[in-house]
Amino acid sequence: MKPGFNPGRRVIAWRHGRTEWNVAGRVQGQTDIPLDEVGRQQAVDAAARLASLRPVRIVSSDLSRAADTAQALADRTGLEVELDPRLRELAFGAREGLTWRESWERFPAEMQAWADGDETRIEGAETHAQAGARLEAALRDHLDALPLGETLVVVAHGAVLRTGILSFLGIAEESWRQFGGLSNCHWSVLQEARYEEWSQWRLSEWNSGSLPEPVMSDDEADEPDPGLGNSAPAV
Repeated sequence: MKPGFNPGRRVIAWRHGRTEWNVAGRVQGQTDIPLDEVGRQQAVDAAARLASLRPVRIVSSDLSRAADTAQALADRTGLEVELDPRLRELAFGAREGLTWRESWERFPAEMQAWADGDETRIEGAETHAQAGARLEAALRDHLDALPLGETLVVVAHGAVLRTGILSFLGIAEESWRQFGGLSNCHWSVLQEARYEEWSQWRLSEWNSGSLPEPVMSDDEADEPDPGLGNSAPAV
């Protein structure tokens, strides 16, 4: 490695396995719904792949569908699962337990407002921006304790992971809907580039079910490159 370049850190943001409410199309939010049989097997299968990345920490939402997914990786790695309530799913309030059709039938005015961009009308719900800020704050706290060159696995939920990752990367909220959701037991990867005290995070994988691989492209540098905008500012 060139002088001044430091090994960057890596975050695997992993969504929990399948639940019966996922299959039924019911909004889960912060309701504690367990993994179904398929979800438990998904967690075991994905853990076998993620263990090869040699994470040094696993932090998880305290909702059982995430915590049990995380435990499958802990069983493979010998690590302990650290629970953090800030990684819970976005609170959908009165919509939790309902399908989309049922939500529109029960709350037509509130759902129309939500579709038009006003997320404040559903009783007990939080906005995507609030959930994203919550996960971003948790992620930054956990990264403060992560040594250079190491991998952190964050196990959480689809909406809060999507919004939290995009908030962490500084992507404008009006662009969030351009990013698709995360499938059950799939993950996204955040990779840090470092030069001395300078650091920049980038999204290297989104909604993946396979291990990260080198890009090996003419458009990618193996070290931060000023021409790509991924290097340290000149000093």
